[in-house]
Amino acid sequence: MSGAYLDASAILPLLIEEPGSAAVDRFLVTAAQPLIVSEFAAAEVASALSRLARTRALEGPQDAVRRLADFDAWRASSAGDIDLSAADIRLASIFVRRFDLMLRAPDAIHAAVCQRADLLLVTMDRRLARAARELGVRAQLLD
Repeated sequence: MSGAYLDASAILPLLIEEPGSAAVDRFLVTAAQPLIVSEFAAAEVASALSRLARTRALEGPQDAVRRLADFDAWRASSAGDIDLSAADIRLASIFVRRFDLMLRAPDAIHAAVCQRADLLLVTMDRRLARAARELGVRAQLLD
């Protein structure tokens, strides 16, 4: 499989206007390969929207529901899916044991999926991009 795997940090700026929104928009307009979003990344997006609703950064739960519906529609029309496997979780566990990389488990899972499927990891997270490259995963930092 080839494609550009979007983690949650590269998806949220599509749904919420923030400083990284322009960079994500530029990437999407010029992307020359299929976009991939895992169910795991989708769950992280929903979690982030929930947090934003709880902290009143959004205009309440209905705003979060509307943005999540926009995401679901965008994903259905513009991105492919990839399933996580037990092997991805095992590899992520190995990655987080590289303490010099300071990876959180969710980020390690994204990196592991990309390594297995030879996908480009697209992120706005500098630490994740650096760690992924150190692990031999192709990564593009949007900024």
